[in-house]
Amino acid sequence: MVDRIADPWGPRTPYGPGEPWPVRVDEFLDGDLTEADVDRWVQSASVLHSNGDAMDIAVSGGRIVGVRGRAVDRVNRGRLDPKDLYGWQANNSRDRLTRPLVRDGDRLVETDWDTAMGRIVARSKELLDGPGGWGHFGFYTSGQLFLEEYYALGVIGKAGLGTPHMDGNTRLCTATAAAALKASFGTDGQPGSYTDVDHCDAIALWGHNVAETQTVLWMRMLDRRRGPNPPAMLAVDPRATPVAREADLHLAVRSGTNMALMNGLLREIIRRGWYDRDYVDAHTLGFDELCRIVDGYPPRRVAEICDVPAADVERAAELLGGAQRLLSTVLQGFYQSNQATAAACQVNNLHLIRGMIGRPGAGIYQMNGQPTAQNTRETGADGDLPGLRNWDNDQHIAELARLWNVEVDTIPHWAPPTHAMQIFRYAEQGSIKLLWISATNPAVSLPDLSRIRRILARPELFVVVQDLFLTETGELADVVLPAATWGEKTGTFTSVDRTVHLSEKAVDPPGEARSDLDIFLDYARRMDFRDRDGGPLIPWTGPEEVFEAWKECSRGRPCDYTGISYDKLRGGSGVQWPCTEEHPDGTERLYTDGVFNTGPDYCETFGQDLSTGAEFTQSEYRAREPNGRAFLPAVDYQPSPEVPDDEHPLLLTTGRTVYQFHTRTKTGRAAQLDAAAPQVWVELNPADAERLGIAEGDLVGIASPRGAVQARARLCGIRPGVVFLPFHYGYFDQDPNERTPRAANELTVTAWDPISKQPLFKVAAVAVAKLADGDGVPAPAPTVGGSEPVPGADVPATVGGPAAEAVSGKE
Repeated sequence: MVDRIADPWGPRTPYGPGEPWPVRVDEFLDGDLTEADVDRWVQSASVLHSNGDAMDIAVSGGRIVGVRGRAVDRVNRGRLDPKDLYGWQANNSRDRLTRPLVRDGDRLVETDWDTAMGRIVARSKELLDGPGGWGHFGFYTSGQLFLEEYYALGVIGKAGLGTPHMDGNTRLCTATAAAALKASFGTDGQPGSYTDVDHCDAIALWGHNVAETQTVLWMRMLDRRRGPNPPAMLAVDPRATPVAREADLHLAVRSGTNMALMNGLLREIIRRGWYDRDYVDAHTLGFDELCRIVDGYPPRRVAEICDVPAADVERAAELLGGAQRLLSTVLQGFYQSNQATAAACQVNNLHLIRGMIGRPGAGIYQMNGQPTAQNTRETGADGDLPGLRNWDNDQHIAELARLWNVEVDTIPHWAPPTHAMQIFRYAEQGSIKLLWISATNPAVSLPDLSRIRRILARPELFVVVQDLFLTETGELADVVLPAATWGEKTGTFTSVDRTVHLSEKAVDPPGEARSDLDIFLDYARRMDFRDRDGGPLIPWTGPEEVFEAWKECSRGRPCDYTGISYDKLRGGSGVQWPCTEEHPDGTERLYTDGVFNTGPDYCETFGQDLSTGAEFTQSEYRAREPNGRAFLPAVDYQPSPEVPDDEHPLLLTTGRTVYQFHTRTKTGRAAQLDAAAPQVWVELNPADAERLGIAEGDLVGIASPRGAVQARARLCGIRPGVVFLPFHYGYFDQDPNERTPRAANELTVTAWDPISKQPLFKVAAVAVAKLADGDGVPAPAPTVGGSEPVPGADVPATVGGPAAEAVSGKE
């Protein structure tokens, strides 16, 4: 196998339009092992990105010893991401949690499960029986558990406790994907299929560095680009990423101006007649208002706002308007930026007015950032109701009440579900008194970290953390529960293009660690949750039982799983939902007939004002008479809530590197991945660096109104006025008494999109100053995985901000 650190995407297998993507099987085994040393291969899929790459887990001597891509699977045809190839080694890490921990004063001590769960249940019953009841509970989960675990958690929260305060870290990465899909098409659910890459003649990547976030999807795109009749490519990103370098046209827009760009592109496409009038008239609502809004964004105005050449705006419109089979993909450059949902909806609008939806090569990926984010949204473990139901539709609430056999009023539906940022605000104010955090690390991943640490450290807040390792968040917990992970438990999960995979248990978890499902079921049993007939609310004992119950919950809804079973998922490829008994092979693309999920009795939302987030009423929605037509929402561009000023003259954007995932809880414990990107770095444009007296490798201070961090400088092709920090780097591998501030979210702002409530990680104002010479040592960042370095960028040399507060345990 080629060195997949030096070459994350591996060798090319070119193919042409309409041809099947060739098979290429990637494999990595520990040490000198060969396939002959493997006792058995166990079916699974990736949990270190959102692509859903199918793989087999190699087991020898009761331990995971490697992985191999599954050639039969529709998603990856045998290929694996570098994180897939090497990340499994974290399972075998010696610092895994193996016993529960409970707080004893200022320290955490080991205990048994009865003691740990006893503390949680005692506090839960005390709160539930007291004034305020359900309002004191908050749950903050992940995009990395299994469908069955999310569904059990959703039922516990919504029918057992009756709390609306449930969300996941999917709020940070894919809430805008869901919001944009609902706003345009009526419900969540990706319209397109990964096979659209095989048929398209143009690919537009909107704030999506797919080369680092979904490397196997990028391999598919590269293979088309190296084959006959390759698709044209447009990239919108302030950084010179691998995607930008590959693209035929790169628009390095000023951070926070995506809405102005999209309005301008749509104006050009409409004015030049590059839209499908028949499709617009038959299948959409709102075209006249869209035209009115975008008409105010000629290329010259867009160029001024976005700081890109007007000619390039026109070239981009020509590329988009001339395509016969356009594929768009959207991610954090839009989702975590200013006017996130509105800008993502404009990508949907582009496809709708061109009639580029529901046919091969004409697709949209409103991408996810995590492997099981789709399931968090589908099952009600976040700010949605199970089965993509509408919290404001009484019929939908009654369906759930019948399904769970509880009173209608038990299920929270008097207001929109509470989003993550509000959950932490309620914890800060003291109304949430028990916060259960599972498989996520908000003490590194949420914005304005000094505030988040203060919240988690409040003595009045009872914090439960459920994880594989003692994370920065776990250090602040009252109870820490050791969880099993991928390869140590069984369950299903769903990728971006609705492909459902089964991940089988390959080995036992270490020590006393338990699956997240077993932990949730144990809590439900100890709490003795009952249905309205006095029977157990949650009677399940294992994952397959929960999956069968989930199928009934999904019946008749957009995400219908009723045609899927564990047996069906074993041995072959993953299967796309909706999959029913009538359509047992699943559904490759949605909306092939131009009929959308906007019917008032079926839709997942009655809509919101794109500028303010104000909820529309059911009567207002019905008055629009959607009748299965898609919406074309549009608003004017508004500047970001935080812009540069004299004290903080640069804009910070954050993001990923190909070699790490989230807060490095797993990838930081895989030797190859950690060695490839061991330390944080900051990317600067050479002109900005020269003005600040900063050279390659210098130690730099980056400060915002909220905090400061330190990183080595890397001079590269990022646009002037913008600096980049990867957000992965927290403090778990530093001495607790000598922690150097380096987490990007020490700097980010507590602000969010009005619709999706996704935080704005991409638009924080910062100051940058030199702290120390680098002595010519390159910044500790991978060349392949980040923006392209500028050769010979060795410039002369200036000061930093205050260090972030130390991360300490709860007193």
